[in-house]
Amino acid sequence: MRAQLNEDSLVKANAQFWEQMLDMRLDPEPCRESFSVAQEHLLASVSLSGMWTGRVEVRLARGLALAATAAMLMQPENTLSDADVMDAIREIANMIGGVLKSSLPRPCAVTLPVSNVSGEGHPDESVGGEELVVAFRHPAGGLMLRVWEERCEG
Repeated sequence: MRAQLNEDSLVKANAQFWEQMLDMRLDPEPCRESFSVAQEHLLASVSLSGMWTGRVEVRLARGLALAATAAMLMQPENTLSDADVMDAIREIANMIGGVLKSSLPRPCAVTLPVSNVSGEGHPDESVGGEELVVAFRHPAGGLMLRVWEERCEG
């Protein structure tokens, strides 16, 4: 990756959001190939453009998404709607993307986050360019943080 991003910067950006904003600790998974979020996982991403162009993607197990949403909204999990959860995972992608943006060449703009529900296992899709992937585990479920760099001029 040409930008000043590496696995350590992804771990730190992820920790900054989860620990400081939600008081939740996610541990890096030493072997990302073992990452699996079972049958269904949720996906949220933000794209960045400018001197650095790419995408920051967060994939997480529904259990972790529910726990995070409950913490964000300070409500019990059983009171949350699907819309609440999708809003929360978009915010997770937006916040982590914002932290990573501070390490990228300027100018660099972030798009509005998008989210959806995805299928089984670890996806192998690619958007081209270089990528960094770090997996995390939490008792409520797994998370994968992926950054694709399409272009870097800085």
